[in-house]
Amino acid sequence: MTETTKESIDFKVIDDILKSFEYKKSYLIAMLQKVQEVFRYLPEEAMTYIGEHIDGLSPATVYGVATFYAQFSLEPKGKYEIKVCDGTACHVRGSMPVLNAIRNKLKLKEGQTTCENGLFSLEIVSCLGACGLAPVCVINDKVYPQMTSDAISTILDTLMKEEGVNI
Repeated sequence: MTETTKESIDFKVIDDILKSFEYKKSYLIAMLQKVQEVFRYLPEEAMTYIGEHIDGLSPATVYGVATFYAQFSLEPKGKYEIKVCDGTACHVRGSMPVLNAIRNKLKLKEGQTTCENGLFSLEIVSCLGACGLAPVCVINDKVYPQMTSDAISTILDTLMKEEGVNI
C-alpha cells in the first residue's frame, strides 16, 4: 500500500475545506472529518497545515484532537471499511468465525488492519447497536445482519469483482 506523502497531498483541497468552514477553530472536528473523508485518514502534513492556517490553533492542538477521538485515523484506511461487531450477542452467535473468514479472505496478518492493496480495512468493534441481527458486520454504511463465514466471503468476492481485483 502506498502512503500519502507530503508531495502527494493536495493542499488546495485542504484550503477549500478550511474555507468552507470559514477558517474558524470552532469547526476543527468537522474540518478533520472532511479531510479524513478525502484522504481516508489524517495525514500528519494535513494536521500541521490546519494548525498553521487557523488562528488560535497549533499543529499540536490539531494532533491532540485527532488522537483523542476514536473516529479519526492516523493510518490510511481502505476504500471499504469493514466493522465486525464482537459484542456479547454477536460473539455468542458466531462473530469470531466471520472475523476469521474476513482475515483469511483478505490475507490479513496478525495485527494488520488494512490489506496490502489498500482496498479493505478491518475493525473489531464492541457494539454496533443491532443485537437482534447478530452477528452483524457493517461495510462502509451498509449493515449486513446474521452474518456467516460463507456469506461474508461471498460479499467480499462480489466487492473484489466490482473493483477488478483478486486478493
